[in-house]
Amino acid sequence: MPLLLLLPVLLASGCGTERAGGDNGAGGGSAAAADPAQLESRARALGIAPELVYVTESPGYTLAQQSVGVSGDDGFSAVYWSRKTNTQIEIRVDRGTLTAATCPRQPVGGAPQGRTRCTREGDAWYRSAGRQHGYARPGKGYVIWLTGAGVPRATLHKALLAVHHPNATELADLLPPAPTSTPTTPIRRGDLPPNGDGAPNNAAPSEGG
Repeated sequence: MPLLLLLPVLLASGCGTERAGGDNGAGGGSAAAADPAQLESRARALGIAPELVYVTESPGYTLAQQSVGVSGDDGFSAVYWSRKTNTQIEIRVDRGTLTAATCPRQPVGGAPQGRTRCTREGDAWYRSAGRQHGYARPGKGYVIWLTGAGVPRATLHKALLAVHHPNATELADLLPPAPTSTPTTPIRRGDLPPNGDGAPNNAAPSEGG
């Protein structure tokens, strides 16, 4: 099921984990910068390249933590949801480039490929296909994509202007802590017979738990 269609189901079953910085999305870019080491360890634990982690903010929209994950090989994606309007803004950051020639070939949200119309706006592209529309802003070797169905164009544009790397507060709500350690030796099971290929003895205890 596409992410934008699945999200309301996730939110209905886990509303207690959808917040990130209150009703204004990511919580603002004025807080202290995130520790680069923390950002790197948390992002890499999920398979995300730290330099591709970006957040945004928009009044009335909150980050749906269930939506945070990997995009492509090592990109980043997340969705912000408005309870009032039941609309969503998706941010996605992937490696690649975007030009006037390639922009129309990139689908917008769930719209079919090949229907995209692109209009240059400063250093970004406004993209639309049916009810789906959004912005794409290329960087050095990556592209930031913002899309939303039923979201006003002005709202999406303000969300684009608010895109930034997460600060310390945002990072705490955005990515789970990285594992502190990993097992270095296997746990020896006491239910396996010492010789032969007999069945395990379920009554025997295991060493280490």
